[in-house]
Amino acid sequence: MRALEIQGRFGLENLALVERPEPVAGPGEVVVRLLAASLNYRDLMMVLGSYNPKQRLPLVPCSDGVGIVEEVGPGVSRVKAGDRVCTQMTPRWTCGEPTREEVRSTLGGPLDGVLQERMVLAEGGLVRAPAHLTDEEAATLPCAGLTAWSALAGVRAGDTVLVQGTGGVAIFALQFARLLGARVLATTGRAEREEHLRELGADAVVNYREQPEWGAKIRDLAGGRGVDLVVEVGGAGTLEQSLRAVRLGGTIALIGVLAGNAAAINLTSIFMQAVTIRGVLVGHREGFERMNRAIALHGLRPVVDRTYPWTEARAALEAMAAGEHFGKICLRFE
Repeated sequence: MRALEIQGRFGLENLALVERPEPVAGPGEVVVRLLAASLNYRDLMMVLGSYNPKQRLPLVPCSDGVGIVEEVGPGVSRVKAGDRVCTQMTPRWTCGEPTREEVRSTLGGPLDGVLQERMVLAEGGLVRAPAHLTDEEAATLPCAGLTAWSALAGVRAGDTVLVQGTGGVAIFALQFARLLGARVLATTGRAEREEHLRELGADAVVNYREQPEWGAKIRDLAGGRGVDLVVEVGGAGTLEQSLRAVRLGGTIALIGVLAGNAAAINLTSIFMQAVTIRGVLVGHREGFERMNRAIALHGLRPVVDRTYPWTEARAALEAMAAGEHFGKICLRFE
């Protein structure tokens, strides 16, 4: 069985195709044959060593995949051979508040991830894929999809939501917010992507390169009141503008650090506006299953920008690093 490993030291140049023993399912476990995977920014950071420099190597990277159950071990009852299933990034987190063990036991680091032809997974860490989705579309759900779904918790019809950029989480958040009946404002740094965002349902789009102080513009577009929720994927580099965009008593769902992870913050602007900053860490299995029911009910289709053969993961990660994608980058297993 073939797998891609980060070997010896971190870096894209150290991704190597290797042979591993064929997996065997033990009690409560299943063997899944991978069909497709999708990339997240976390995967790139993991390969480069910036996510967890202490991560032990070798490591099979990437957390998000979809595959067919080929073998079930003793005691398995949630899935059966032939089921098409999605991996769960946090396979031990079933519901409720997470424990430290649950959030530290994630695929693609510290646990081996999905860039292997077959893998053993606990039955509790699998969720059936929506039947109407392609393999590539289904592979986008475990991290980007579920993170966006979790970020929108509490959003009601008529609320105004701000999404940042055109990466996987932002596009999912736009789609889910529209599904929930919210008004959506979006930012992008590329003029050619503005119309595509509108086609997906954005009510207005602001180019942050043309308007670096975009927070005030977003507030104006939200009737001068500000938005109810900001889906914050930029981190330190965008948080100041997000605080200007959010309404009094609004929420910033902090998800990513694409624009940096350390900054001086004016705390006065947080408590004087009674703003809630809520960290979002993907989500649990019950949330994943609820999200999939909503996706199936509404026929929602994730946005896949491009697909590479899984053995060309390095080229796919380089494309992600260059910010060339709109939506998700996927990998296909032969």
